[in-house]
Amino acid sequence: MNIDCTADFPVTDAECKKVTGRTLTQWFSVIDERDDLKSKRRDCINWIYEDVGMTNVWWPTTIWVEYERFKGIVNKKDGRIEGFNICATKTINAPPADVYAAWTTPALLRKWFGSKSKATVENGGAFSDGDGNSGTFLRVREKKDLRFTWIQPGAEAPTQVDVVFSDKGKNKTGLMLNHQRIQNRNEADGLRRAWGECFDRLKSLLEE
Repeated sequence: MNIDCTADFPVTDAECKKVTGRTLTQWFSVIDERDDLKSKRRDCINWIYEDVGMTNVWWPTTIWVEYERFKGIVNKKDGRIEGFNICATKTINAPPADVYAAWTTPALLRKWFGSKSKATVENGGAFSDGDGNSGTFLRVREKKDLRFTWIQPGAEAPTQVDVVFSDKGKNKTGLMLNHQRIQNRNEADGLRRAWGECFDRLKSLLEE
């Protein structure tokens, strides 16, 4: 899976002020003054979202993640910030068994994920592709869900991916992917675009 790690917008004080009315540094001071928000990620993001009147959560989430980095708010187990979590969804006109098979059958996987993709889809099994991405399957439940680590070239740290296959009836499958603990905006936006493109290829493959 080819990933262009370029942020949708520059994460700078100047760009933040242009869009939100405050620089990142000014937002940090505002958050520090709010005892009811400075330790509550979701509440703070929602408050910034409502305060600014944004049409999406790009900047509110970015402000919070940069606040995490600035204040050193890290997970005690691994010493990393919570970072960004992205979600990709797609409804595919194919039964869950077929969609699951596209992830687990090498010949099908190579058609949408990458021509050099390899995967042993079992607990503890590994995967890799021709773009240098790799990982290990942590949980495999046939036609239900997959959980795996994700390592990509140049990334700050490994991340985790969860994929859920939902039977929507009438031979339709809901596919939902959550990619968690992404450490910077460049990687988050690059991965969001890359997964979206992959899901488009997967949908086209299975609906031909």
